[in-house]
Amino acid sequence: MIDGARESWVRIAEGVRLCVAELGEADPSRPTVVLLHGYPDSKEVWSEVGRRLAEHFHVVLYDVRGCGRSSAPKPLRGGFTLEKLTGDFLAVVDAVSPDRPVHLVGHDWGSVQGWEFATVPATEGRIASFTSVSGPSLDHFGHWITRRLRRPVSARGVGEVLNQGVKSWYIYALHTPVLPERLWHGSLGRQWPKILRRLEKVPADDYPTPSLPRDASHGAWLYRDNIRARLRRPRADAHAHVPVQLVTPTGDAFLSERLTTTWTAGCRSWCAAA
Repeated sequence: MIDGARESWVRIAEGVRLCVAELGEADPSRPTVVLLHGYPDSKEVWSEVGRRLAEHFHVVLYDVRGCGRSSAPKPLRGGFTLEKLTGDFLAVVDAVSPDRPVHLVGHDWGSVQGWEFATVPATEGRIASFTSVSGPSLDHFGHWITRRLRRPVSARGVGEVLNQGVKSWYIYALHTPVLPERLWHGSLGRQWPKILRRLEKVPADDYPTPSLPRDASHGAWLYRDNIRARLRRPRADAHAHVPVQLVTPTGDAFLSERLTTTWTAGCRSWCAAA
């Protein structure tokens, strides 16, 4: 739980319950900002950022289905598609800001989801702006890969793909049946806090939470339900209907900076305002 936050529950039609936390006053003078976490996180990853933003904004954080204090769909397979995650987002927004659009900030898989929300017709009028941190649109990325494959082979292009392929080793691992779940409930789950402190300089406060092994196991279905399908068949019309701000970390351990920069340059064509 996040100190000082007001918690509530939003129930989705299929029986999933989402845990929602709010910081700062919810009144017309304060814009609402929704902070969406990535993998293998829970909403607590935003604790410090949320508390700072709450001085000026109405801040909303929620645990994605299957993570933190939110329940998981049954069955897990097919329960984490971007279409279903879009429905979750709309249910939360309707509960916390029924009359005004929200400013959305997503990190990692929160950003991947955010791109979906910012480009599908179902969310038009419900989002005021989208800030993406270290997470691409799977549709945009799928089109980018297709264009790269059609170009003549070059040493530079091959190097970019191979470099990102090495950094993306975990994506292949997460598609392996059973193994990721066993690792997260075993040694990897126990060592993850130490790994974060060493690689990401994450302080040992209220994150990660004790639900990490469960969160990571369920979250593997984000990859299994979406990656292959969207990269193979990206949506043709995936243009953003809201202003977009891109934040590109320069020391990301899992995304090649050069590849991210190249992709970001081409991303402008998908955005009305960036």
